[in-house]
Amino acid sequence: MLPPAILILCTGNSCRSHLAEGILRAALNDQFRVASAGSKPAGYVHPLGIQVMQEIGIDISGHHSKHLDEFLTDNVETVITVCGNADQVCPIFPGQINRHHWGFDDPAHATGTEEEQLAVFRRVRDEIARVFQAYAAGLLDAAR
Repeated sequence: MLPPAILILCTGNSCRSHLAEGILRAALNDQFRVASAGSKPAGYVHPLGIQVMQEIGIDISGHHSKHLDEFLTDNVETVITVCGNADQVCPIFPGQINRHHWGFDDPAHATGTEEEQLAVFRRVRDEIARVFQAYAAGLLDAAR
């Protein structure tokens, strides 16, 4: 039987939720399943998101954008929203016990040169890493 899932949601499922999914997966062990989805999936994972994750040794190049409806019959124990829009439209999943909202700026809206955009992606990645690594440490500590 599969362990319960932690589902990370944002509107487009193109950036923030994938950054968080990759960071949380890297921080947890096989006792947890981690996935991400969106309420209005963009249909792709942002290339600069993939790039900044590779910089910290996490490969999300195999991720794809998914709709949250794909998880309505899954054993989702925890839902974490990372943008305000997803928090407002998030359904309650069968079996859901926990819900958290940790909002982050959307780096996909960054403007300027590629280097300026990368600076925004890196800042948001690092903010997400601080929050999700602390969350993972708490989960692992509670599981002991």
